[in-house]
Amino acid sequence: AMKEVTHDGKPLDNLIEYFAHDVSTFPHDGYRMLFTDNHDKNSWSGNQYSNFCDGLHAAMVLCGTMNGMPLVYSGQEAGLDRSLQFFDRDTIEWQHHVNAEIYRRLFALKHRNKALWNGHWGGTMVRIYNDYMSRVLSFVREREGDKVITVVNFSPDAVAVTLHTQFDNGTYTEIFTDKKVTIKGKQRMALPAWSYVVLSNR
Repeated sequence: AMKEVTHDGKPLDNLIEYFAHDVSTFPHDGYRMLFTDNHDKNSWSGNQYSNFCDGLHAAMVLCGTMNGMPLVYSGQEAGLDRSLQFFDRDTIEWQHHVNAEIYRRLFALKHRNKALWNGHWGGTMVRIYNDYMSRVLSFVREREGDKVITVVNFSPDAVAVTLHTQFDNGTYTEIFTDKKVTIKGKQRMALPAWSYVVLSNR
């Protein structure tokens, strides 16, 4: 469903339907594996860039903040942009890459903020309504006072969006910029194409 949004330009409908099915079908303490690449996908269905295009980082952020266990396939953090040989030795070129920093910040947050913990130890995804629901995905997860708000613009266009965050008042830190954000009632955000905001109160 994420590939349909980022690669094919479809609205969020099927992705939202997946979330609804996930909540109604799987037990709360079940762990779903979340990924933008794995050994089968990489070898037979294209690599992370060909599958998710400019929306790759947005998809990575979603995988790191929704219910489930994120998977990082070999080389993704180094910017792997090709399919690896499935049966033969195929060396990965390791290098510093922006992907590694995104993963580092997401996983550090997942460790310290209970809202993103797995299974029944973590918080349930609750959708935050906004005025661009076909392209902007926004939700909050909360557990024992820990709270994370995720906003992702799954669109090739910059948008200005109003989030219905009147139930999420407080002071947060945006994890990728370290900037403080205070929410009082509805929140207005300017989101560049394929951008994302992750707010944590811890």
